[in-house]
Amino acid sequence: MSEKRNNGRVPLDIYLNKYVAGVPYMARTANISKEGVSLAHLIEPDLNGRRVGLQFQLPGSEEVIYAEGEVVREWASLSQKREGSGVKFTLLTERHRRLIEQYVARHTQE
Repeated sequence: MSEKRNNGRVPLDIYLNKYVAGVPYMARTANISKEGVSLAHLIEPDLNGRRVGLQFQLPGSEEVIYAEGEVVREWASLSQKREGSGVKFTLLTERHRRLIEQYVARHTQE
């Protein structure tokens, strides 16, 4: 069975700043696509905010990407004591969108 959200996703293991209500929290990525990113929560209060800001650098790039997104999926694994979320990009500059698309295309071919 194919899932639409997995289309074009590539692994990405970096730390980033996730802003919720203007407050930064550290999160760790699992994968990225041109549509969004999958995040593992590290230390974050239980917030119901759907809109988030993201600040990160792709491996091999000096440029800091700023994005806004909407939490479209959340999960929790009690056995592994992990929580995470899927964030869909809602606002990116065209330059940052191209950087992400190039990164995904480059790593899809590997």
